[in-house]
Amino acid sequence: MTPEELMQLIRQGENSGVEFKRDALRPEQLAREVVAFANFQGGRLLIGVEDDGAVSGIQRPDLEHWVMDTVFGRTVHPQLLPYYEEVHLDDGRRVAVVTVLPGTAKPYVVRHHQREDIYVRVGSTSRLATREQQAALFASGGLLHAELLPVSGSALADLDRIRLTDYLGRVLADEVPPDASAWMERLCGLGFLAERPADAPVCTIAGVVLFAHRPRRLLRQAGLRWMAFAGDDMDYQSLDDAVLDGPLVGLWSRSGSGQVFRAQAGLIEQFFERTQPFLSEETAELVDALRRERQWLYPPEAVRECLLNALAHRDWTRPAEIEVVRYRNRLTVTSPGPLQNAMTVAKMLAGQRSARNPIIVEVLRDYGYVDARGMGVRRKIVPLTREYTGSDAVFEATEDFLRTTLPAKLTDRKNPSAALPP
Repeated sequence: MTPEELMQLIRQGENSGVEFKRDALRPEQLAREVVAFANFQGGRLLIGVEDDGAVSGIQRPDLEHWVMDTVFGRTVHPQLLPYYEEVHLDDGRRVAVVTVLPGTAKPYVVRHHQREDIYVRVGSTSRLATREQQAALFASGGLLHAELLPVSGSALADLDRIRLTDYLGRVLADEVPPDASAWMERLCGLGFLAERPADAPVCTIAGVVLFAHRPRRLLRQAGLRWMAFAGDDMDYQSLDDAVLDGPLVGLWSRSGSGQVFRAQAGLIEQFFERTQPFLSEETAELVDALRRERQWLYPPEAVRECLLNALAHRDWTRPAEIEVVRYRNRLTVTSPGPLQNAMTVAKMLAGQRSARNPIIVEVLRDYGYVDARGMGVRRKIVPLTREYTGSDAVFEATEDFLRTTLPAKLTDRKNPSAALPP
């Protein structure tokens, strides 16, 4: 960094990615800022700069060793490798610039006085993380699988025994437990129930989402919110507005001839049955002089993949619902929570995989909802959307959500085969 670049950075003031610190500070004070940056999106610490932006400079001759050994080596955990540099100004003053990248082993903590404190960045300040923020950090670092958290007030009776029997007997080709005690033991092993020391097991989030009769009665953020609007923006008058609830997987049965058919819809099938009139249109021409064909405004496989990604990888530490909204010119699928385990949109598009909820993903794979490769974004959403609509899908990742936007294949309502200009 040049002196000119440094002074420009100082003039912009402190923000979510820049913090000023004077030279005279304790290890835990600097570690707090480091940890907050690592738990957020990274940032720069300018040592030798006062809170008001005045450059006081650094006096310690061994500052680099102190920063790297005492702060990063002993106070910040787990280990981080920052980039340290000193910028020399014309008047002889020096400013140390410590660059911290977003951490991949969250949460990072400050170890001091036999305590471990977790800090997060909120605007231009670093604060102790709340319980909810801590849970989100543990989940993003892969140390907590929220799908295994117990759901208070639930019990074995809340799970659909017919669906569970179908899953164990038909899908897994395994023995079906003969009684309630055996069911509890088997479902605890699968992660659908959580054991308690002196009481009956309760359902986990995974068990509720996959197999509960009414998941939203037990877990308010289960299911999904669906809305459709006639225009390009959200307004008071919607074409359709519903909260869909139900177990994630469908119930499948065998006929007398051995053919497998769907006996009851799961949440995914419910979604397509409810939304088909808004995601497709009837063509003007009759087929065989009897019926009108339906033309999809979005590639169905891409829509299905977006929905499955949201259901499989959402952050269950967030109380928000999955939200699917159709506008005149686009469809948005919003999944609560940030991308997990240092995943980025670029990595996702390149084909990297990182399952936040591995039990839910495995069950969806067992039923054939997702394939073993787990590359739906790269193999389906991106190419199918581009080929079908002539435009690209858009991915927006924040600390609160991942939103996928599919452009519509706009058509003239009187002549659906003629595309409208965007």
